[in-house]
Amino acid sequence: MSIFVIAEIGINHNGSIDIAKQLIDMAKDAGCDAVKFQKRTIDIVYTPAVLDTPRESPWGKTTREQKVGLEFGLNEYKEIDKYCKNKSIEWFASAWDVESQKFLRQFNCKYNKIASAMLTHIPLLKEVASEKIHTFISTGMATFTEIDAAVSIFREAGCAFTLMHTVSVYPCPEEDLNLNMIKTLSEKYNCPVGYSGHEVSPVPSIAAAAMGVTAIERHITLDRAMYGSDQSASLEKRGLQQLVGGVRSVEKSLGSGKKEFGEAEKAVAAKLRYW
Repeated sequence: MSIFVIAEIGINHNGSIDIAKQLIDMAKDAGCDAVKFQKRTIDIVYTPAVLDTPRESPWGKTTREQKVGLEFGLNEYKEIDKYCKNKSIEWFASAWDVESQKFLRQFNCKYNKIASAMLTHIPLLKEVASEKIHTFISTGMATFTEIDAAVSIFREAGCAFTLMHTVSVYPCPEEDLNLNMIKTLSEKYNCPVGYSGHEVSPVPSIAAAAMGVTAIERHITLDRAMYGSDQSASLEKRGLQQLVGGVRSVEKSLGSGKKEFGEAEKAVAAKLRYW
């Protein structure tokens, strides 16, 4: 089965539906299987004190203005849904609160996502699991006890899931990626395991493909110098193309694991073996 490649747009659209469409185009052209967004109910996810703090941004001088500026509403998601259907690429989003998950439900997406920051949000996990839609669960910032609890919720609900190994540092130094956790998660939980990377290079994600992951997720951007906290940990067009090309090359290269002596090798042997 082919590795499922997810292009994480997140909030890298900077509140612009035009930028979102350009990123969808970029993901589709590179050969990704899906794009992913993030959805928040601002007044649930953040306290009034946080929202009132000073914060310079293109949308104003407070954190509230910044958060509202980055958030898509119903009209934008209707446009995204229509655009992705026309492009024949899947889309879904990670909800950061229960109301956002209920909002997303109206679009009948094929997948759900639990962000690392939300792994311990038990009411949200139960809400998502109740939909019984295949869910990608990121495991950054989590202990095994916390992962155990999340896995139990999804298994008790009968909801299929993929655990995504990730290290929640943006961008993440390569020496901290700990890709061997992919094997650890697979053995401990006996479930599909993917990789959600926040490093600068596409190479570790390609290495993850060789380690048996079933899904790979990477943030994407039009320009890593753009405004936004996730931009510097994202791949631009060329990097995304290299990632997808590398992943597909790995898939072809791994083979069956059985020793074979095919006709092409036999022809070489006839020339080189003189005894």
